Amino acid sequence: MKNFKPLSRNPLSFALASALAIAAAAPAVAQETDDDAAQAEQAEQQTSSSSAPTELQAITVTGSRIARDVFNSVSPVQVITREETTMAGFDSTTSALQSNTVTAGSSQINNAYGGYVTNGGPGANTLSLRGLGATRTLILLNGRRVAPAGSRGSVGSTDLNVLPSAMVDRVEILKDGASSIYGSDAVAGVVNLITRKNIDGVEFEAYHNATDGGGGDSRSYSIVFGKTGERSHFSGSYEYYNRNNLTIGDRDWAGGCPTTLWRDIEVGDYWGSGDYLDPMTGKPKCWHLDAGGVTINTLGTAAMEGTPGPGTSGSAFNRWRPNSAVTTGFAGFEGVSLDSRDSFDPAMLNESLISPATTHTVFFQGGVDIGAMGNAEIYYEALGNRRESSQTSYRQLSLDYAVNSPLLGDLSWLPAFMFPTETSNDEFVAARAFIGFGNTHNEQSVDFWRATAGVRGALSPEWNYDFMLSKSRSDADYTMESFLTDRIAQSMNVVSDGAGGFRCVDQSNGCVAAPMLSSQTIGGILPQQWKDFVLVPVTGNTLYEEDTVNFNVNGPLFDLPHGTVSGAFGVEYRRAEIDDTPSIHSINSNLYNLTSSAPTRGKDSVWEAYGEVELPLLSGIRGAEELTLNASARYTDYQSYGSDTTWKIGGLWTPVNWVSLRASYGTSYRAPALFEQFLGGTSGFLASSNDPCNDYGQRDPNSPRYINCASEGLAPDHQATQSVRVITQGGAETGLVAETSDALTVGVVLQPEFPTAFGDLSIAVDYFDIEVENGVARAGTSYILSQCYNGVDFANDTGFCRMVSRDPANNALTVLDGYVNLSTDKVRGLEFTSRYVRDIGPGEFRATVQLTKFLEQSSKTFPEDPLVDYNGMLQRPEMTGLLDLSYKVRNWRARYGLEWVDGMDSYAYYQENYPTLDFDPATSMYKIYTPNYFLSSTSVQYTGDKWSITAGVRNLFDKEPPKISQGVYNTVGNALLYSGYDYFGRNYFVNVTKSF
Repeated sequence: MKNFKPLSRNPLSFALASALAIAAAAPAVAQETDDDAAQAEQAEQQTSSSSAPTELQAITVTGSRIARDVFNSVSPVQVITREETTMAGFDSTTSALQSNTVTAGSSQINNAYGGYVTNGGPGANTLSLRGLGATRTLILLNGRRVAPAGSRGSVGSTDLNVLPSAMVDRVEILKDGASSIYGSDAVAGVVNLITRKNIDGVEFEAYHNATDGGGGDSRSYSIVFGKTGERSHFSGSYEYYNRNNLTIGDRDWAGGCPTTLWRDIEVGDYWGSGDYLDPMTGKPKCWHLDAGGVTINTLGTAAMEGTPGPGTSGSAFNRWRPNSAVTTGFAGFEGVSLDSRDSFDPAMLNESLISPATTHTVFFQGGVDIGAMGNAEIYYEALGNRRESSQTSYRQLSLDYAVNSPLLGDLSWLPAFMFPTETSNDEFVAARAFIGFGNTHNEQSVDFWRATAGVRGALSPEWNYDFMLSKSRSDADYTMESFLTDRIAQSMNVVSDGAGGFRCVDQSNGCVAAPMLSSQTIGGILPQQWKDFVLVPVTGNTLYEEDTVNFNVNGPLFDLPHGTVSGAFGVEYRRAEIDDTPSIHSINSNLYNLTSSAPTRGKDSVWEAYGEVELPLLSGIRGAEELTLNASARYTDYQSYGSDTTWKIGGLWTPVNWVSLRASYGTSYRAPALFEQFLGGTSGFLASSNDPCNDYGQRDPNSPRYINCASEGLAPDHQATQSVRVITQGGAETGLVAETSDALTVGVVLQPEFPTAFGDLSIAVDYFDIEVENGVARAGTSYILSQCYNGVDFANDTGFCRMVSRDPANNALTVLDGYVNLSTDKVRGLEFTSRYVRDIGPGEFRATVQLTKFLEQSSKTFPEDPLVDYNGMLQRPEMTGLLDLSYKVRNWRARYGLEWVDGMDSYAYYQENYPTLDFDPATSMYKIYTPNYFLSSTSVQYTGDKWSITAGVRNLFDKEPPKISQGVYNTVGNALLYSGYDYFGRNYFVNVTKSF
């Protein structure tokens, strides 16, 4: 079974943060203001290069609810403009947000994870800042929350697919904890998307991207329109986006021949020299199915004497491959081992590397001045989105033929070797056919809408108010093709039909008898009628709703000698509800070799009160051009877990005009997501192939897994005959509470005052330190089993092993995997940004350098465990960077961009934690490091009177993702599964806009 794969967390977890981008080294960018013209002017001033002082109108900065007229903000904010996104060649806001520029190498859930079990379901795209997870990053649209969307029971984060890319003017990214300002989820940071304002007329935009290697092409078409009058304004957009399927077979590095990529140190320092040579081809063996974890074209029986196949030694076997030339022993079959058995089917190349998707997005916004209630404006927003996505997978089918079954045919003499299974009709199993079934398909359709309305005006000449109502709804249908356990069992329970064939004993549901055991059956040549009977589409539905009511006021409180103390205060009520109803077959554990899913139903609500004050302590004196203190606090009362209080204090000190120092410290929290509280208690099953002790005798006798499996009294050739039972449930019944965190940020902004001829230089350096306590986590079944059987805690029944038990009667495994408050995550690092602007010749040259260096990326699952620092390991780079060079002359602009991901190395971790194995990089058979990774892109833009065209190339030098050995981390072929690497290859893009 390879339909949905669990994400290994060893030791990938959540990667880290992003480089701080400065617009003139100043992150004070408009969030929303009553004067749209002033807002647009302010944004332009921040991306221009003027060394002269500028009078800036007060605006609201992301991360604060108080308007201020200072160029710098207390907290670092990165700004990404629409033009930057277009010049970089991104096909959507989703792609721009998930780029290394924003995430600093954090591993993001994107369309390469379509075959894995992820929050939000297949096809969802989420954003994780600081590597702390998507549920700890808050997404806003015009300063207001964007509710979660997606499919399946684990919906808890904003799906970036719903964002109205055509209307996004810029994105402001606050890389600081801000729960005291925005409430729950703003632990790692806040992403605020600002839509375009003051639109008069109509604009068409078309984008097309074509890959050099074929597959994965994308295109989008949009129309933006609007009208601004004296007392009202209205604007809207419609966007169509489509991305084609990119299959594993479309890229040689992914589908050519993934091998174990082991090396033989005696041969030399050549990766792959230690790979097993397939005796059928004489070349390194391809492992397309989980690095050899399962097999196809193979028959399992009781151990017996027989003829060994090519590359197989010994005389007794329990795995066989059809071979009509064999006439002795087990006639018609040759014995095979783990290495020599079949594991490749050409249909595997059809699996989705990047899953296809189509979205339709509509957005409307507007307002009307009513001339009453303090010269108030009634405003509104409406967002609608439909996503249709799909994935192609490959399935193995295990058919169990019971003792004495008529379907055994000439093999009716085979003795029992397994306990009765769900499909053997309560009879012991004589033969198991491991069949390469072929491709199956999954589909999702997600309808999301969000409606917002409010009124804002003046309480007095200086105090303003804003009252807002918002409602969101995500309605998703998710369909997958699955074998039904009862239908397989029904089709295996047959009698003779009197005409040389068979008929089902129970002929309900239009039952079709299973095929007789034969070489053709084992080889995957199956009757279409039977396939149509046992493999059916099963559909579930996920409904997620969220309501928000907010009222806030802001204005001056009182005067101090150096300025006016300002304040902002408000109250908010939010209510959310989830209702996920899987297919009845999933609820009844009727999906063959897949886990069951019980309904997830629950709701939660919260009342909050918050306040923020800003005190100008000093201004315009020697040693203190500005000294400002900002403080905020929020009281929260959740229905689910009770009350909590968060706070934050920060300050900005500008001793001289060209130097600013800023610092903030505060607490944040994250209320448990609905799925973490109410995930339906599920007793599911994973295939018996997930037992870590299967064929453990073929491993190093000194390895922890060998020792641990042997200590249970299992035979070295142990083969699990029972599925792995998995018990999962939400944490509401066990007292799940909110996560808490502390965040410290300290930074300096330098803007040296050079002569005009030298140009403008801006530099910012920020230190960040975030620690999350009481983290809500579910380790995952595969991870629990791996950590238990590969660890040193086995004998003591501690750590992960306390979540695993084995039934001594039948050796069946049971794993407990629920959401609990147990983990700790900590990240520390430095972000550096330098921007240089100078007039050269007839045009303007601009250079930006962004670097993020992580000092620590630590986590632990259990409170008594030590913090393990994963900094610099695979999927958690220590450093990432961006170089952006552009030159604008008249109507032309040219750009070159270079993205860098530092080399990553996991040897030290495995040497320390697995001392009995050889993980010395000089001698180890495993390749678990990647070199420095550079990705170049270039583009050129021409802007006419009412039109523009941008064309360019991403991944200019067709850089392939680095390869590693299989079996340690999740891989695509031999490439590390990691969103920081490009899977498309060289691709060409063109963007055309036309205004009327």
